[in-house]
Amino acid sequence: MPIFDVESDHELFIGHREQLDTELVGIGVGGKEIGDPPGIESRHAGTLVAVPARPDSIGWEMRRTPDRLLASGHVLSLSHVASGKVREIYEIDPDHLLFVATDRISAYDVILPQLIPDKGRVLTGLSLHFFDFLDTPNHLVSTDLSSVDELTDQERTELEGRAMIVRRAEVVPVECVVRGYLYGSSWREYRDGGGPTTEHLPEGLRLADKLDEPIFTPATKAATGHDENITESQTREILGDDLYEELRRRSIDIYTRATEYAAAKGVILADTKFEFGFAGDELLLIDEVLTPDSSRYWPVDEWEPGNEVPSFDKQYVREWLEKQPWDKTPPAPDLPDEIVQGTRSRYVEAYEKITGRSFDEYLEGRR
Repeated sequence: MPIFDVESDHELFIGHREQLDTELVGIGVGGKEIGDPPGIESRHAGTLVAVPARPDSIGWEMRRTPDRLLASGHVLSLSHVASGKVREIYEIDPDHLLFVATDRISAYDVILPQLIPDKGRVLTGLSLHFFDFLDTPNHLVSTDLSSVDELTDQERTELEGRAMIVRRAEVVPVECVVRGYLYGSSWREYRDGGGPTTEHLPEGLRLADKLDEPIFTPATKAATGHDENITESQTREILGDDLYEELRRRSIDIYTRATEYAAAKGVILADTKFEFGFAGDELLLIDEVLTPDSSRYWPVDEWEPGNEVPSFDKQYVREWLEKQPWDKTPPAPDLPDEIVQGTRSRYVEAYEKITGRSFDEYLEGRR
């Protein structure tokens, strides 16, 4: 076990303590446990910082907390590459990465303090399902973590069902959004007089109307991390005409096939977003694909144009948050247990309804 000294300025591990899958145990000279580190909560504005201890000094031992769900996604044995709201990415070797889907959940671009049990496994399971179904060039290599020699047995156990070994790719700097229905930010743009996502739409459409043809409405990331819808001309300027046309063709093709698949399951795929990247000269579908976090799924029997439609995603959490005295800036309010469990059940329902398989069977198959 590594020993950590909180007095050093060399930061090795940073994360919100309430979301870590680890605990710090005080260790004295000779290995005697001496209790929790004092005052650590106040360091770096509520974050937990641990660093290598000096030889023979009192330090702190980082130990796995067995009753915690994997939330932070931190894998201490691999080099950390990047973090997202939900994912953690690690380098296996120069050509391969480890993608880890945590149980974190965000709303209004704020990570919420509670975890949604098994959410990361739902996202990974659905991505694996669609990578297989779509049979389109993608970054997935394997989910067999035994090939990653650096991982400990405990890390392999914790990561099962939520981690993918993928090809390293240079990410295309545009999110490829496809919409088949007028909803969400696109509806708000349309209602308010038009914008980048509605520049090619006719007049007279209603909320949740099905569009005559799916539309390709790319978005890019602003410095703040918020998605920004951009026009076709802006996207062509960023990508060039050839890459724009290829991404548009692939995105609409994948969306169309996924829509037909979902319809057979009694589900409407209203819209979704894809990410692509280059591994050498090969253009690959990367990241997650067609999950409740990247897509808007509706029960077909609850869709009625002109009205709001319930969806298999974070809507349940958002509706609860809307009723709270919260200004949508950090920190977010704590989620009650019934909201946490209700959200988990909706993610699991999405997995089972879309794949036609039991989520428990997916979990068993990964152990």
